[in-house]
Amino acid sequence: MPKSSGKTDNFKGAKSSGKNSTTVNNTESSAGSGKQSKLANAVKVRHILCEKYSKCLEALEQLKNGKRFNQVAELYSEDKARSGGDLGWMSRGSMVGAFQDAAFNLPVSTLENPKYTVSPVKTQYGYHIIMVEGRR
Repeated sequence: MPKSSGKTDNFKGAKSSGKNSTTVNNTESSAGSGKQSKLANAVKVRHILCEKYSKCLEALEQLKNGKRFNQVAELYSEDKARSGGDLGWMSRGSMVGAFQDAAFNLPVSTLENPKYTVSPVKTQYGYHIIMVEGRR
């Protein structure tokens, strides 16, 4: 993804300011994990990309109802990543601003216990639901 500017730094417990806010789906954060996200240079990312906000909200509902992230990505995502939304390892600076901010502020999680952005993240490509599976 090309670089772009964006601002996204609201998490659960903070007041959300709209569609561009990033909120994690639980009360954990990377701050208590022993690793600080500012030290990471790359994240292993999955996402669900929808052009329409309403479709992204439908995907979020599926996730909240317990459907696996990769299955929801295959059903709802409109990007070319057909492998369950897996984008692989992405370096800091290679993602658009709002997407990067969200990705580097999410805690690492798994498909079995996902932690994803609760509010869709708006970029020039559409609306994203993002989860991070690794950090290095």
